Amino acid sequence: MSVRRLPRRLMLVSLVAGAGGVAAARWFNIAAEQEDGLSVQAAHMAAADGSVTLIDIRRPDEWAATGVGEGAVPLDMRDPQFVQKLIALVPAPDAPIALICARGVRSRHLAARLTEAGFTNIIDVPEGMLGSGAGPGWLGAGLPVTKS
Repeated sequence: MSVRRLPRRLMLVSLVAGAGGVAAARWFNIAAEQEDGLSVQAAHMAAADGSVTLIDIRRPDEWAATGVGEGAVPLDMRDPQFVQKLIALVPAPDAPIALICARGVRSRHLAARLTEAGFTNIIDVPEGMLGSGAGPGWLGAGLPVTKS
């Protein structure tokens, strides 16, 4: 008997009322496990004591909507100069870098890409700012934010 493994990311579709009932899809990191990375509390403490560089890789409109986690550096992952800006922020390619996004989906994918690019200590924050299967997220945990 073969065992079917569920994907780590699931897409949920919901109908939004208004203008003819527009279907909206949102990605949720439902199957994330905390053992895959740092909890939001641990990420906050590590950023505060300087033991990790915490990078908020979301878009500027997302930073404006929720704020940026205290201690995190906002750096849009879509920026063509993302890697160069990240290199300028961290002392060495083996320095610990934690990535946070909204729900842990983009941070997981970017962590893999940065590891392939030569960074050796990339840590995912799978809860994200808004929460996922790994936990309530930065905002849900009541951690402080700064407005962007």
